[in-house]
Amino acid sequence: MKNMLVTGGCGFIGANFVRYLLEESDFTGRIINLDKLTYAGNPENLADIETDYKDRYIFIKADICDGTRMAEIFEHYEIDSVCHFAAESHVDRSIAKPGEFIQTNIVGTFNLLESARIHRNRMILFHHISTDEVYGSLGREGHFKETTPYKPNSPYSASKAASDHLVRAYYKTYGLPMTISNCSNNYGPYQFPEKLIPLIILNALEGKSLPVYGDGRNVRDWLYVKDHCIAIWTIMKNGTSGETYNVGGNSELENIKIVEMICDILDEKNPLSDGGSRRDLITFVKDRPGHDLRYAVDFSKLSKNLNWRPKQSLETGIRDTIQWYMDNREWVERVKSGEYQTWIKTHYS
Repeated sequence: MKNMLVTGGCGFIGANFVRYLLEESDFTGRIINLDKLTYAGNPENLADIETDYKDRYIFIKADICDGTRMAEIFEHYEIDSVCHFAAESHVDRSIAKPGEFIQTNIVGTFNLLESARIHRNRMILFHHISTDEVYGSLGREGHFKETTPYKPNSPYSASKAASDHLVRAYYKTYGLPMTISNCSNNYGPYQFPEKLIPLIILNALEGKSLPVYGDGRNVRDWLYVKDHCIAIWTIMKNGTSGETYNVGGNSELENIKIVEMICDILDEKNPLSDGGSRRDLITFVKDRPGHDLRYAVDFSKLSKNLNWRPKQSLETGIRDTIQWYMDNREWVERVKSGEYQTWIKTHYS
């Protein structure tokens, strides 16, 4: 893989993946990072990478929904591999504005696949990042397997399910080499503060209310973002073309329990001035429409076939994540205030 296109590389998982690939992995090629720089895309996440890896890192501000632009980029940079992160990914936003999810997640993926198909003679791999939410909701028992039928319950998960099917169809119809990974909930450095874990961390640090949907008993499997990045690269290098691999953190927990964990760790690290408990800040709010009860991922295929397992436990991962947000308050403030968007407009207009 000499010229890898990483879409959405300025977002949370994408930025962590670019860092891992250039700083820690055995990847020796060039990364062309393509990002539209929407609210969740921040080039500041990779400012040092742009400086330290000038010969191996190129950033392009572009929209995957622009098919003509995608074709130009594939041609000009001789793209031979793709790692496709770019997506609208927040369930609440998909409920409010589903059209944006249809355009980016379905039409955008189609445009990338078309460009890859045209150049399939040089394409080594098209790797598509997806989610466990395409499988729907579990009861209190069982796990999602790669063979679990799709049953998405939100506009977000439905749009991701559609993009998964498109990628698989291009493998079957056109022989485009591809792999898909369906991951559980990610957390870690550079995550936009709308997501549960950074939202709770930042609100708790500021002594604000900690909103929890419903009764807080919804269960998620939590995956530390660096473990996910290692899994992706493992699949891209050693996975079988045409296959799907589930990626899980082996860390199932009810939402209320993870909120309480964050409260307790912060009380230990940074006690409130009145000596109170941050658990008292927890507030239960009206549940999200169509809120899936439980996600849990069986990643035994990835473990047995490619020898991958998560390295971080949930507690060590949460502790590292809390410390990162405490150490990077300037980044947090720029993201929360929207100040970084002004910088983007100045430099990438």
